[in-house]
Amino acid sequence: MTQTITALFDTYEQASSAVAELERIGVPHADISMVANNVDGWYDERPSDAAEDAGAGAGIGAALGGVGGLLAGLGIMAIPGVGPVVAAGWLAATAAGAATGAVAGAAAGGLVGAMTQNGVSESDAHVYAEGVRRGGTLVTARVPDDKLPSANEALSRFRRVDIGARGTYYRDSGWSRFDSSAPTYTPEEIARERDLSLRR
Repeated sequence: MTQTITALFDTYEQASSAVAELERIGVPHADISMVANNVDGWYDERPSDAAEDAGAGAGIGAALGGVGGLLAGLGIMAIPGVGPVVAAGWLAATAAGAATGAVAGAAAGGLVGAMTQNGVSESDAHVYAEGVRRGGTLVTARVPDDKLPSANEALSRFRRVDIGARGTYYRDSGWSRFDSSAPTYTPEEIARERDLSLRR
């Protein structure tokens, strides 16, 4: 059996380190997904519509030279309510399908729908999606039961966000749920959110 585990990170660097560790402990890169906010343009790649390749483990967009595994398949796509993201893997393919209506029963927004279809509670999925909207990076992996403890430890080692505390923080500031029709954050707003997140 496999279980789906999900983690939000405040920075791409933390998330990419966690992905590398998941691959090191034997989780195939075809079973790992990453979605990172790119509103501020830190990753410069032409948008790709090849999300179907992501579902096959090939990632989307062009490969980054010299990097192996999942991170070699990063590319840019757009997610409603989030804007441009750097993404790779099966969740990115599902989110792209949900965003275009190809996935039946998707909840509000392609990213939320993709997560809820893969076992994330709707409440948590809204917080994860909002975290990406505010500049974070989401890592999701399908992990065999025997690798679950080491996979969770790997995600925690690289400062995964406490999703309950982050949801409380968002709600205390007036937020209630991820809104796929909301305007995307500006680069300045992303910088401010990342700064606040790193200080918490």
